[in-house]
Amino acid sequence: MTSELDIFVGNTTLIDEDVYRLWLDGYSVNDAVALRVRSGILEQTGATAGVLQSDTMDHYRTFHMLERLLHAPPKLLHQLIFQIPPSRQALLIERYYTFDEAFVREVLGKKLSKGTKKDLDDISAKTGITLKSCRRQFDNFKRVFKVVEEMRGSLVDNIQQHFLLSDRLARDYAAIVFFANNRFETGKKKLQYLSFGDFAFCAELMIQNWTLGAVDSQMDDMDVDLDKEFLQDLKELKVLVADKDLLDLHKSLVCAALRGKLGVFSEMETNFKNLSRGLVNVAAKLTHNKDVRDLFVDLVEKFVEPCRSDHWTLNDVRLFLNQYSASVHSLDGFRHQTLWDRYMGTLRGCLLRLYHD
Repeated sequence: MTSELDIFVGNTTLIDEDVYRLWLDGYSVNDAVALRVRSGILEQTGATAGVLQSDTMDHYRTFHMLERLLHAPPKLLHQLIFQIPPSRQALLIERYYTFDEAFVREVLGKKLSKGTKKDLDDISAKTGITLKSCRRQFDNFKRVFKVVEEMRGSLVDNIQQHFLLSDRLARDYAAIVFFANNRFETGKKKLQYLSFGDFAFCAELMIQNWTLGAVDSQMDDMDVDLDKEFLQDLKELKVLVADKDLLDLHKSLVCAALRGKLGVFSEMETNFKNLSRGLVNVAAKLTHNKDVRDLFVDLVEKFVEPCRSDHWTLNDVRLFLNQYSASVHSLDGFRHQTLWDRYMGTLRGCLLRLYHD
């Protein structure tokens, strides 16, 4: 009795996306096999449990060998050991550097050091993300930070060039690097309602307007460090609340423009001076590292919470901030219009993102 067996020989490395996801999620081979069995793959393919075990182990071995290349993605493109189509290479890289929202919220703004890495056990238990996956994500954050922190040029461009990430993912990593460098507080209870996307949106605005690179594209660390001279100059804005005549005139201009347009007009009129002092004092304090770190805490305490307690809608906040910012240009005694626009242009965008009515 003779048997015929068809054999196909090729050198293209096969990547099973589902197994790759299980590997990235930190599952052991046995756990991955159990999850694959549960998905119904044996019935779909007619394979045996032994074949499934071998297939999973083979994929895991391949991923382990690829991992050192994924640490420096351009190496994956230029190596000759694994024959992987470009589209598959891009998928491997993108998914390797993708992170969980729950995880990034736990480490955002913290120093990417051994001290934080020691907390990963607790973060894993709190989020339900496997410890192995937490370590991969943390090490990715740290690796990107180390590579780009001293580079000149656009932070997003540098990340894309060295890690070959999509534009959206590179922008997310730029926010993570920016927050880690400036150590912004994001873990306080009153900030828990904010998502990573909220913080990343604000990071992008600050990078575009408040960093050294916002004024000089040839500066070292241009998109990572806040412009210290700009932060020092923000003290000049205190005149808006320290000078009673300017404060009264500012209030009258805003009230005249918003009368009949704001659903919370009387509350705004009553609280205008407190709100203005809050916004201006936040600016004046940004010369101190601690106050820079507490920026989002201060914005929530000084503006978001008072408005929320008076039941402002998001549209009320938008109308107020637009008029509050624009009316300063009509104050004859005020001489820092450009500085004000650079500050409030970014702050207005951040506050609208932070305000969830």
